[in-house]
Amino acid sequence: MIGAFEVMVGFFIMLGMMAVGIHVAVAIFTIATLGTLMYLGTPLLYSFGDTLWGTLNDFILTAIPLFILLGELLLRSGITERMYSALSVWLDRMPGGLLHTNIGASSVFAAMSGSSVATAATIGTVALPAFAERGYSERLALGTLAAGATLGILIPPSINMIIYGAITNTSIGKLFIAGILPGVALAGAFMLTIMAFSLLRPGLVGQASERSTFRERLASLVDLLPPAFVFAIVIGSIYSGWATPTEAAALGVIAALGLAAWNRKLTWKMLHECFLSMARTTAMIMLIIVAAFFLNYIVGILGIPHTLTQWVADLGLSPLGLILALVIFYLVLGCFLETLSMMIATVPIVVPMVVQFGFDPVWFGIFLVIMMEISLITPPIGMNLYVVQGVRGRGSITDVMVGSLPFLAIMLLFVLLIILWPGLVMWLPEAMG
Repeated sequence: MIGAFEVMVGFFIMLGMMAVGIHVAVAIFTIATLGTLMYLGTPLLYSFGDTLWGTLNDFILTAIPLFILLGELLLRSGITERMYSALSVWLDRMPGGLLHTNIGASSVFAAMSGSSVATAATIGTVALPAFAERGYSERLALGTLAAGATLGILIPPSINMIIYGAITNTSIGKLFIAGILPGVALAGAFMLTIMAFSLLRPGLVGQASERSTFRERLASLVDLLPPAFVFAIVIGSIYSGWATPTEAAALGVIAALGLAAWNRKLTWKMLHECFLSMARTTAMIMLIIVAAFFLNYIVGILGIPHTLTQWVADLGLSPLGLILALVIFYLVLGCFLETLSMMIATVPIVVPMVVQFGFDPVWFGIFLVIMMEISLITPPIGMNLYVVQGVRGRGSITDVMVGSLPFLAIMLLFVLLIILWPGLVMWLPEAMG
């Protein structure tokens, strides 16, 4: 049986290849191939064809391109921009003004697109011009955009949860349900942070907009109906048992196409742009997933999960000590790797170990997703930092990093909360059976 030292050497070689810019899928497949040749022999490599076919033929993974397409349709049909304007009418009166709109709009769009990067790009494009005109602290505004967009992989539906569930054979529906309360609670914590800043340092918050009348606010609710309609179809069909996550994603796409046609935005050019973007993103994700499944297969044959579990047990770590060690581990990885790479590279090795220590795979899935969220705004490689800076198109990325730090601290405290109170994650899944 392969030893813990060899496992760690192989793991860090893989991370090193990713760190120097080698494609994630190539790095994962290289390590899986080396492990096969060194310990199992050449004939086992031929099984990769079966792994490739089995992975790509998995019905649940069809949800990934469908959710990506859903987000593209909502963005290009103008629904997102009108949603942001409507939310600003309702949230602008709170201490912090438009900053709350960033969090609220990110939460709503996250509940439709399932992607943090898409949320950051979309809400950032819509929001930044308004902040420049109103005199808000640019750093704080950028920080709310970067942090709010992290909710994209926590509030269901979530592409990362689908991938985690597919790799670990965990119920996607339970993962989605488990993400609701933590997602809402984290969005609320962000808003409380904004309120604290606005009360303690009023100079950071710009001029308030002209107070809208109650009739105007009621009228703005019309623009919140389309995203609410899509969310109700996608999530409602899953939780009612009418549809699988993949079928629910397809229903969401159909609803988005209908809304685009209603808004007279449904053109061949618009559809071409949506499908092209979907194809590019899906190809990148699926290539990584195929490599990860092959690594998972080889890791299982080599008995690596058992080896690592025994190694951790020999260290004398308690379950709490193991989780705290994983918090530090993912914080360090988040400084160098983007979320998908980090999750797929570690899940095949880490999840069997934590399950052996008595942790529920659904709870650990939410814990892992929140750690992925933290990595999205962790310097120097946090993906959302670069996306928001790219939308901004000027100045230094240091402004985005500094603006995100208060929210990074809140997320770390939130991780501690779900460790000490796992019921925040597990109450809904257990209540719904």
